[in-house]
Amino acid sequence: MVTQRTVAIVGAGPVGLAAAAHVLERGMKPIVLEAGENVAHAMRQWGHVQMFSPWEYNIDRAAERLLRPTGWNSPAPQQYPTGAELVERYLEPLATKTALAGHIKTSSRVTDISRVGFDKLKSQGRENAPFEIRYRNGKGPEVLRADAVIDVSGTWHSPNPAGANGLPAIGERAAAGRIAYGMPDVLGKERARYAGKTVAVLGAGHSAIGTLIDLARLAEREPATRPLWLLRGSDPAKAFGGGANDKLAARGELGSAFARLVADGRIRLEREFRVSHIALDGSRLIVGADAGERQLTIDELIVATGFRPDFDFLRELRIELDPVVESPVPLAPLIDPNLHSCGTVRPHGARELAQPEPGFYFAGMKSYGRAPTFLMLTGYEQVRSIAADIAGDREAAGRVELMLPETGVCSRAAAPSANACCGGPAPAQVDACCADDAKAKQQGKAGCGCG
Repeated sequence: MVTQRTVAIVGAGPVGLAAAAHVLERGMKPIVLEAGENVAHAMRQWGHVQMFSPWEYNIDRAAERLLRPTGWNSPAPQQYPTGAELVERYLEPLATKTALAGHIKTSSRVTDISRVGFDKLKSQGRENAPFEIRYRNGKGPEVLRADAVIDVSGTWHSPNPAGANGLPAIGERAAAGRIAYGMPDVLGKERARYAGKTVAVLGAGHSAIGTLIDLARLAEREPATRPLWLLRGSDPAKAFGGGANDKLAARGELGSAFARLVADGRIRLEREFRVSHIALDGSRLIVGADAGERQLTIDELIVATGFRPDFDFLRELRIELDPVVESPVPLAPLIDPNLHSCGTVRPHGARELAQPEPGFYFAGMKSYGRAPTFLMLTGYEQVRSIAADIAGDREAAGRVELMLPETGVCSRAAAPSANACCGGPAPAQVDACCADDAKAKQQGKAGCGCG
């Protein structure tokens, strides 16, 4: 008899549940371990935020096949859901009304993963030993065994700190009561905290931009509200994106709206503000930059400088990560913002995500390490390929089954230098990720190599 393979999936977000759907469809047994009280716990924290991609890019095909027999109605493909709508209309039904319902353990935080009878040093026979996953669920420590593990635990609960050097700014922890991370709901449940206050937002990504736009809207209703943008770099135009050139229209519109607010003076900008110190001053905060040479007095600070993965519970596994991005090594050149300035990332799967530890894979946001360019559809393709690989279907694992939307946008607004990676957006109607890629393909080359 052939024993059914068991696959442990760490995290019950959109990509984790999609992984479970693909594993189940392959005739294997998924066990999903979610640290939060509900599925999609992290997504619920930013439920007020509208997504850049429409419904058609946010629904996994295997998950959709599970949902259809339940009478589920697929949302209009071109509409843009909020995080809360994605949970309510897609993830909750998937987790509670399909065959996945009996495979999900919530309030189950994974604390350690190893292999039965093998520490990190022991090699001979290692690949044949099952994984041992330890987790806590409020009843004490629990243990389960699995033949393979997919870590889709995300990065939401390990945000980057305010310090420009990657460390918490001096005094940051002591001032935690006046600091929020990510995208707080400044127009909704946390309005009272920010209305009528001077609020600084640190960061230059879409989380920072979205929060600053919401603060500008709050200022329309509460005129004493003062949004302040703390930019580590010198060029704010990089944050404005590509506008109409962005193939994800909602993202392009966000950048354009933000640029207008900055130009109109409704958002005050502090350039080259590299936070080094934070101190409490009564009920206010003093934020210092460049070893205290510059200081600002504010009421609240929102740190939106991205996230980083947590690897603590994987210490007994053999994993190999890029030293810069902290992603699987083969994936790093595709997503490293130092090397690849366009938002487009080619589809990839088990080959790029597998680790030296046989049967262990990263997927979802965590697979991107510290890189900020992750799209949901990318994660769905990742786990489709991984499930095929675990099932032994190497042909399907290596096959590309989706085409991602081209962003058509590079992260620079000024004219690129001669040695720039991408050379600007690709011309319309050209199958290329950037101008240099298009030029190389016209010359009969495979591409420019930037992605």
